[in-house]
Amino acid sequence: MKTIIAFLKTNSLIIYRVLLFLLAAAIIVGVFPKEGKFRYEFQRGKPWMHEDLIAPFDFPILKTEAEISLEQDAVLRQLKPYFVFDSEAVAQSRRKLLEGFQLRLPVQTDRSTAAKKEELVLGLFDTITHTGIIEMNAVIEGKPGEFVVVLLKDNIASERELRSFFTIQSADAFVKRHLASVITTQEYDFIVGIMENHLVQNIRFDPATTERERQTALNRISLARGMIQKGERIISKGDLVNSERHQILESFKREYEIQVGGSAAYTGILAGQSILVLIALSVFMLFLIFFRPEVFRQNKMVVFMLLVLLMMVFVLSYMARFHPGYLYLVPLCLVPIIIRIFSDTRLALFVHLVTIFITGFLVPNSFEFVFLQLIAGIIAIISVANLQKRSQFAKSILLIFLTYVAVYTGMNLMQEGNFSTMELNMFVMFGGNAMLTLLAYPLIYIFEKLFGFTTDVTLLELSDTNNKLLRQLAEKAPGTFQHSLQVANIAEELIREIGGNPLLVRTGALYHDIGKMNNPLYFIENQITGVNPHDELSYEESSSVIINHVIEGVEMARRNNLPEILIDFIRTHHGTRRVEYFYMMHQKENPDDAINEESFTYHGPIPFSKETAVVMMADSVEAASRSIKKPSQEKLDSLVESIINKQVDDNQFDNSPITMRDITRIKKILKKKLMNIYHVRIAYPV
Repeated sequence: MKTIIAFLKTNSLIIYRVLLFLLAAAIIVGVFPKEGKFRYEFQRGKPWMHEDLIAPFDFPILKTEAEISLEQDAVLRQLKPYFVFDSEAVAQSRRKLLEGFQLRLPVQTDRSTAAKKEELVLGLFDTITHTGIIEMNAVIEGKPGEFVVVLLKDNIASERELRSFFTIQSADAFVKRHLASVITTQEYDFIVGIMENHLVQNIRFDPATTERERQTALNRISLARGMIQKGERIISKGDLVNSERHQILESFKREYEIQVGGSAAYTGILAGQSILVLIALSVFMLFLIFFRPEVFRQNKMVVFMLLVLLMMVFVLSYMARFHPGYLYLVPLCLVPIIIRIFSDTRLALFVHLVTIFITGFLVPNSFEFVFLQLIAGIIAIISVANLQKRSQFAKSILLIFLTYVAVYTGMNLMQEGNFSTMELNMFVMFGGNAMLTLLAYPLIYIFEKLFGFTTDVTLLELSDTNNKLLRQLAEKAPGTFQHSLQVANIAEELIREIGGNPLLVRTGALYHDIGKMNNPLYFIENQITGVNPHDELSYEESSSVIINHVIEGVEMARRNNLPEILIDFIRTHHGTRRVEYFYMMHQKENPDDAINEESFTYHGPIPFSKETAVVMMADSVEAASRSIKKPSQEKLDSLVESIINKQVDDNQFDNSPITMRDITRIKKILKKKLMNIYHVRIAYPV
């Protein structure tokens, strides 16, 4: 038992990772559709490279989408819209017409004349409504008079031409024309007004019946155009996969996957998916162990990468199951972009490879899909390899779109030899896919907050000198601000020389001295009046003020929610060195007193990365160089050598992965930079 417990403790990291990868594999297999996968790969325009294919069962030859679309268009062109005779509206309008007529009839009209006029009006109304006044609708607008519609009246359908109906305008004209010859001029206006107010559109469009008939007509279209019998040869080895054979193979593939998916082979399918997914994730884990051990040791990073992979597998699985026609709308390039933002290009490419290999099992024409997504992913990684501006996302979108278009065009030409079969909707999906890549921006923000990461995008925003905290530094401590800018420029060039993150170094250098804002006049670069407040303090008190700018800078950074990775630059830029000037002055004036060195020593820690070490060197050298009177090449070289050597002797770089070779190169660049800053020229012999 003790042996088992000891083993678990010793190998807890690898056991935890294995369980994590197993959980990810279980989730992926769980969202995979449990259908059989067609074992043969084929492409239009290429020869059949497998053995002769014999049909193991009967299956229909499905029509192509283009054929079905043509048949649907033909059916819809023949489809007649349905209208219904509104008897209730006619009865209601007739009753109101009669009431209105009797109410407005002149009082002196005798009963016999009134009855005749009433009969005339009602007869005319009945004639018009029996013929029907058709409701104007988009389905008949612009149609010729011979256009036929179906009229439903008393549950009896009959076909009629549009010209057989009245419109409101033609019904009004009919009334006026008919009355003009049978009544007097005095009665004409009265009766015409009554009729016009009560004519009703009683032939109304029936959208429900029309849609029902439309669906019925479309459902009658056969999806197949023939059959392949069991035992019949589908294709022979070496035969060219032309359009006809390609459609037969697609039909066989679909029927095969349906039959296998619905059979007792479910367990085998599940086992096969599990094996393949486990292999893919195992390769991913081995890559991390052997080539990125520092990433493998980070819980958050491993969980983050698996989460991104799972997110994309889930989305593509959903689309493959419910919307297979829109698979190429899924922005798979999000994976390498997001991983690259949080890590390096090699890891981004490997995660992208694992993602497309796993998702390749979900889609038809897997080779085409994997090849297309692989090239697009590589271009996406290249486009954000050196992210310096947010506008690079727009450039990435354009490059991804052009890559999709170019690869799709090339594959189509290779298969068909012409442009005729290229589908416009594919280009629309590629455009939508590229635009959806912009989701990287909010997703990066979410992952930053969720996992506590800091990306180049965040560093770009924080390195903007218009940032609130940097503006305050420029206002309250302008000398310190200028010093920070100079340190940032120097440190950025140093880290480019020895390898590291230039953007991180630049941003860290800009914030490393923000603690000086609380007492700016105690730092010489901000003393412009000639008054030095240290004259009023003891050396120990002065040293305390200087040391406290680090502590106060850390507190200020945390209040302003600066990432911890930037706070490290504030904490480490003086390491555990002494405030040398005040220490030496105190020692000089009190030679016999025991000195408490802790009062003159920064609290540290010492730098623990190349980036923090470089900022320490640049900060010390830049600050010291300001005190040199009449700088020359000899003075600057001596300054750089003495400061860097003193830091090495004080063991300030023991925890950082920086070599003596790196330090030598750093010295060389520092000397060159200082000569450029102070415009020192090398004296050549005459």
